[in-house]
Amino acid sequence: MSDGNAHPLKKFFSVAAFLAVALASLAMAGFAYVASQEAARFKFEATVDDAMNRIEGRLDLQLSLLRSTQALFEARDGQISRSEFNAFFDALEIKDNFKGLRGMGFVGFARRGEEAELEKRITQLHGVSRPILPPSEEDWRAPVLLYEPMDKANLDIIGFDMFTDPARRPAIDMAVRTGQPHATGRVILNQGEDKSIPGFLVFDSIGKRAGAPTASEARQGSSGLVFIAFRTGDLFQAALGTAPQLPVNAAIYDGKISDDTLFYRSPQQPSAAYGNKFQVQRTIVLGGQPWKLIFRPTAAFSEPSSPTIPVMLGLFGLLLAGAVAMVARYQERAYDAVSQLHEATEKSLLDKDLMLQEMKHRIKNSITRVLAMARQTAAHATDLNEFSQSFAARLQAMAASQDMLTRSRWQKADLRELLGIELRQVFGKELPDEMLTGPMVLLDETMTQALGLTFHELATNALKYGDVGESMEALKVRWTVTGQGKDRRLQLSWEESGSKNISAPSKVGFGTKLINMNIERELYGTIARDYAERGLIVRIEIPLAAAARK
Repeated sequence: MSDGNAHPLKKFFSVAAFLAVALASLAMAGFAYVASQEAARFKFEATVDDAMNRIEGRLDLQLSLLRSTQALFEARDGQISRSEFNAFFDALEIKDNFKGLRGMGFVGFARRGEEAELEKRITQLHGVSRPILPPSEEDWRAPVLLYEPMDKANLDIIGFDMFTDPARRPAIDMAVRTGQPHATGRVILNQGEDKSIPGFLVFDSIGKRAGAPTASEARQGSSGLVFIAFRTGDLFQAALGTAPQLPVNAAIYDGKISDDTLFYRSPQQPSAAYGNKFQVQRTIVLGGQPWKLIFRPTAAFSEPSSPTIPVMLGLFGLLLAGAVAMVARYQERAYDAVSQLHEATEKSLLDKDLMLQEMKHRIKNSITRVLAMARQTAAHATDLNEFSQSFAARLQAMAASQDMLTRSRWQKADLRELLGIELRQVFGKELPDEMLTGPMVLLDETMTQALGLTFHELATNALKYGDVGESMEALKVRWTVTGQGKDRRLQLSWEESGSKNISAPSKVGFGTKLINMNIERELYGTIARDYAERGLIVRIEIPLAAAARK
């Protein structure tokens, strides 16, 4: 009796045990699936952060161009000839350095009925008589006086009254009244010739601002505006199309999300496997104009773990129904792994946010340095060609330093590599092995930027006034490091020799002032120049510890 009663109970217990383990396995598979989807979502949001960094970095670069153009016009009180503006435009090498830029120009102001002075200005600039069009009932006229690139397709833009366009008028008003760059909404560029190309413009006022409460009074106090126009497709493709290719499909809208406000859509199609499951929406503001950005993963996006793992886990649990302890242990390990993945992902997002804030701070500092350098170069230049050449060369020197820091993830840059880059850029030749002598010295961000400009100015002077252009043997750069810990100091000797007598200049130029400012004010070091009979020796000494420079 007892054995007969025990048999069905034992059978029921095995079935119950199997069902319990099977249910636990299926539950674990579902949990792993949810965890893998959450990890994939975090990974895609991190990829979106990378895309946002690229877009915002590209837009900040374009705004620095607008500021530089504004500095040029303010230095000359708006009196720039067509040939000078063309030379400035060509020196910037727009196609290589500012992809997505459609053009840049200058707009004047006049009250309705007083357009004759502006039409006279157009005739002086372009040698042809051109009326201000189209007719307008607005109180103010704002025709285009200068524009680059000036080709046949762009001739009609000269004299075009931008104030008649309801899409451009609010941006012009806000730029003049606030004294800050202001962007238009979505506009169509070159409609008819290049079909419908969406784009936008950014305006910035020049000259004294009236500070009056009304738009009319503010326009009367401004001598005009500079503007830059962009093809949004080219601009965002330049930002998102660089290697490594990000597995995101981006759609950018001007404010409200609709087909009429679409700025750009990535050529890479979103993956149908995800649908809208991982869709991420972000907002950025450019010149007071809010943009909506929607990101979706493409087929190239790979999840941190394979989606088949939860299925395999369920099958494995069914096959090992009796291994309750192993399932429990696996559950514990899976939970720990998911927790660690979640913590790591949260930390990664926090690090990326801090990095983004730091990058924005550095970009603003770089823009400030570029503006100061543009104003000082313009103040010391005798003509526009000299300004364009000097400013472009110094901008390239800054870019070389920035590139080194970017490749090192803004950690450290090697002194020898920095010297090699700047000297090869100026001399256009490979350097002899014996030209640079010294131990490895790693420079922080401040030292890299300051010394990069210093070496560029020294090399330019050596090429102009010394024998380095004829013989690379005429230049030796040697350096040593003294002291320990916080007392470590870099001692660098720049030695030029040759047949030419080099004497101290009678007047201190901007290049010399820039060198002194970088060494003494930026790096808290010392610099001494020895003008010998057959050469020049420049001795530089700076502290290497960051705390010693504060």
